[in-house]
Amino acid sequence: MGENKTRPSDAVVEDFLGSVEHPVRREDGFALLELMREGTGQPAVMWGASMVGFGSYHYKYDTGREGDSLAVGFSPRKGNLALYGLTYSPEAGKLLRKLGKHKTGAACLYINKLDDVNRSVLLELIRAGYKHVTTEMNQA
Repeated sequence: MGENKTRPSDAVVEDFLGSVEHPVRREDGFALLELMREGTGQPAVMWGASMVGFGSYHYKYDTGREGDSLAVGFSPRKGNLALYGLTYSPEAGKLLRKLGKHKTGAACLYINKLDDVNRSVLLELIRAGYKHVTTEMNQA
């Protein structure tokens, strides 16, 4: 089994966010940086070339594959903002119904822009997701 392709790096988060071409995505990236710092109490770390992560957790699959991943984070993509680790907690379903305009994927929450969502609810999702991933999932 090979190493995970997405690992923490020494890249500077603010430099990455400053290089985002889309002005709204760039501005939202800086706002998410502060919101996730507040919600997790963790410093931001670049994971791979385009993911901003806060905290980490260790996982191990039944197949024997294991590794570390960001606890919660985001990536300002061309088409949307992808947020990671926010849909797993027991509270997520209830909070997502109050969030505002969004889509969910297998493990991601997608929003077009922060103005489409309730930031207080998003902060609750960040806190719940971080707590769930760093406590419950690490004990599994």
